[in-house]
Amino acid sequence: MHWEQVFDFAYRKLGDEALAQDITQEIFISLWEKRSKLDLTGNLSGYLYGAVKHRVIDYYRSNSLKDSHQAALALLLNGNLAGSADESLILQDTSRAVAIEIQRLPERMRLVISMSREEDKTVKEIAGELGVSVQTVKNQITAAMKLLRKNLSYILVLAFFWS
Repeated sequence: MHWEQVFDFAYRKLGDEALAQDITQEIFISLWEKRSKLDLTGNLSGYLYGAVKHRVIDYYRSNSLKDSHQAALALLLNGNLAGSADESLILQDTSRAVAIEIQRLPERMRLVISMSREEDKTVKEIAGELGVSVQTVKNQITAAMKLLRKNLSYILVLAFFWS
C-alpha cells in the first residue's frame, strides 16, 4: 500500500532506481522484522519517510567513508610507496598478505568478494548469479571485510609509520 510512495521518495533523493528499490525493500523488511516491537499508532507514512531519510543518509555516509578509504589507499599505493626498491618490496609483500587473507576466507565469502572486487559486479548481480538474496550478499561482504580488517590490521599500522 505504501511501497510506491516510499520508492518515489527514495528515488527522488538518490536518483538511482535500483538503489531506491533496494532501500525501499530494506525498509519494509526491517518494518516486518520489528513488527512486534514497533508501536505505530501514529502516522505510518511519517515513519516510512523518516526511515528513507535515515537510509539515504547512511548510504551517502558509507559511500563517503568508502571513497576516502579508497583515496587514502590509492595515495598510499601510488604516491608514497612508489619511490624506492624497498618500498616496492613492501608493496609486493602487502599485496601478497592481502591475497593470502582473501584465500583464508570461507569459500562463499571468498567467491562473493572476488565477484565484487575483482569482477566489479554489483550486489544485485552477485545475488542473481548465486541465487541468493541481496541482503545475503551484503552480509557476506560485510563479514568478509570485518575478517580482512581484523587479520590485516597490522598493515594499517605499518602504513601509518611509512608515511
